[in-house]
Amino acid sequence: MNGTNRNTISIGTEVKIVLKQHQRTGQLTQGVVERILTKSANHPHGIKVKLETGEVGRVKEIIE
Repeated sequence: MNGTNRNTISIGTEVKIVLKQHQRTGQLTQGVVERILTKSANHPHGIKVKLETGEVGRVKEIIE
C-alpha cells in the first residue's frame, strides 16, 4: 500500500519513508509512526510523519 491517504496511516503503523535528504536517491527508512504531520486527507507525494526515532519524512510504503 502506498502512503498518499491519511486514513490508511495511524500511530503505531510500521512504514517506509523517504527522508528529505534522500528524496533524490529514493532511499527508504523503515520505522513506526509516532505522529502524523500532514493535516490534509491526502497528499500526492505521501503523508508526512514523524517516526519513533525522531526522523521525519513522507510515507512511501505501509508495511502490513
